[in-house]
This record gives sequence, structure tokens and C-alpha cells, in this order.
Amino acid sequence: MKLFKFAKNFARDEDGAVTVDWVVLTAAIVGLGIAVISTVAGGVNGLGKTISSDLGKVTTSYKGFDENGTVVK
Repeated sequence: MKLFKFAKNFARDEDGAVTVDWVVLTAAIVGLGIAVISTVAGGVNGLGKTISSDLGKVTTSYKGFDENGTVVK
């Protein structure tokens, strides 16, 4: 009789189904994240290279401070 009671309780238990739902939702979120990253990666790399190149072209005329604490140009 204990076996039948165990089988009946096991059939009614929904904890496993909830776990499967969370696993599926988590996998979908991870999949969407990977899709977004692969979609924007090229644009972000190009923008980073452009910014790096433009910053490399910038020259500054800052030479420091004199004895009075004013900026020497």
C-alpha cells in the first residue's frame, strides 16, 4: 500500500514541472543574450576602433603649472 501512496503523491507533485519551466525560461534568456551580443558586437568593435583612432590624433598643449600655480600653455 505504501508503494501506491508514494506513486499517487509522486504523480500529483508539481515541483519538477516548475523546475523544468525555470530551466526553459533561463535557457531562452541566455539564448537571447547571446543573440543580442552577436548582433551588436561588430558595431561596438568598429565604434571602439574609431574612438581610439580619433583620440590618438588629439594633441594637447598642456605643459604643466608654473611656480604660481597657473597653467602653462
